Amino acid sequence: MSGVTRQSYAPEIRIIRVMCTGRVDLAFVLRAFQKGADGVIIGGCWPGECHYVTEGNYDALANMHLCKKLLRHIGLDQERLRLEWISAAEGSRFAEVMSDFAASLRELGPLGREAEFDDAVVDFRLRALTRLVPFLKLVEREKLRVPTKSEEAYNEFYNSDEVNRLVDDVISDKLQISQILLALEEKPLSTAEISDVLGLSPSEVSRHMKSSARQGFVRFDLEEKRYALA
Repeated sequence: MSGVTRQSYAPEIRIIRVMCTGRVDLAFVLRAFQKGADGVIIGGCWPGECHYVTEGNYDALANMHLCKKLLRHIGLDQERLRLEWISAAEGSRFAEVMSDFAASLRELGPLGREAEFDDAVVDFRLRALTRLVPFLKLVEREKLRVPTKSEEAYNEFYNSDEVNRLVDDVISDKLQISQILLALEEKPLSTAEISDVLGLSPSEVSRHMKSSARQGFVRFDLEEKRYALA
């Protein structure tokens, strides 16, 4: 409706149409950031007004909450991702929301500036996170199921201490291991070098390397005194 009524919105916005917000996979959002987007906004039907019986907008809401937590874990501002309810008839609201989001991104600046990351660091962290998407989907399916279909219930659940602990304790470790394995693809590294590259303590690196070695992901090269991929 925004285009039909000739209402203008920020020219930086690039629209990608999908049949339902439930189709917006976590990997799609991360890929957009990897391809250079400074922010991602998802616009979907209002809760209770889904065009399909799947109520995919609640899946989008869950993915948004989870992805915001993941962005925080890799040092990116959570405000770079937003979900808004906008019906097909709300052309004026669409234009206002898009312009507001673009303005907020201009304030934040280029992706990674909030943590003073260069493009290489941002890309590295996003690639490590993207590799976890299959695991994240499993965690979401088994441990992040909201019993009640309401926006309030989803917001309360994903902001609970229980979910925050799960993300910090389980997903955080997996993300650090993913970063280590990605770094080792370039060359063998010592514990001190991994610690320096990833900003982890030597004890954290040692713990992750022992776990990864037991699972057959890495091996220790006695001659070079460095870890390498198995």
